[in-house]
Amino acid sequence: MQILRDIASLRRAVPPGTVSFVPTMGNLHQGHASLIRIARQHGARVAVSIFVNRLQFLPGEDFERYPRTLERDCALLESEGVEFLFAPDETVLYPEKQQIRVQAGPLGDELEGRFRPGFLDGVATVVLKLLNCVQPRVAVFGKKDYQQLAVVRALVRQLDLPVAIEAGETVREADGLAMSSRNSYLSPAERAEAPRLYRVLQEVASGRSGPGDAVQFLSKAGWKPDYVEVRRRGDLAPPQPGETGRVVLAAARLGQTRLIDNIEF
Repeated sequence: MQILRDIASLRRAVPPGTVSFVPTMGNLHQGHASLIRIARQHGARVAVSIFVNRLQFLPGEDFERYPRTLERDCALLESEGVEFLFAPDETVLYPEKQQIRVQAGPLGDELEGRFRPGFLDGVATVVLKLLNCVQPRVAVFGKKDYQQLAVVRALVRQLDLPVAIEAGETVREADGLAMSSRNSYLSPAERAEAPRLYRVLQEVASGRSGPGDAVQFLSKAGWKPDYVEVRRRGDLAPPQPGETGRVVLAAARLGQTRLIDNIEF
């Protein structure tokens, strides 16, 4: 596996339109591995990026303590046969203050955007930069970050970027907890409680309870919910009566750790 630290080296090693690409922030797990396997289905060679993007962290969030595990990550990538790792530092992607940023549009103010203002603008900005650097023919994103996926699809569509966006299903632990790099923040007691988020989403998706019931149930169990909402798939607009193809999305804080999850139904 070639480890590429700067854009010039990346462009020499990876001709435009020749790879499938999986952007990550590192601290990789089997959810990322599943995205790499999807990428492999769409291209002979796979490139992965690892970059903890400061622009998508709000003041007081966990940018400084976000897990950085490059040696372990490289072992996982090599076991998956990844050909290229793009691992720039901040001076490579942001050699000057990033004053020109991509706006995520109205969707950037919904759901996650209500509680993390500017977060999705930061995501859109770094994704555009990474796609411009790597110039893949396919890029793969996970449904775990469902709203982020919707923003990326709109970005590619509305800015006419020459890349196909593929989505990977959420990979879960045996007890249903969605795999996430931030799960490592959970204490043993919190980790035992964490699958409750998936269970309450299952209740909403099955029609046995509503979003308001889910918020109350989580609150009574000691969580601090930000939202549980049912939206239309794709554009995440409020669903109209009779429409099919919905998704229930949730974000809630358990102790000091904020978890998100969703279920399509």
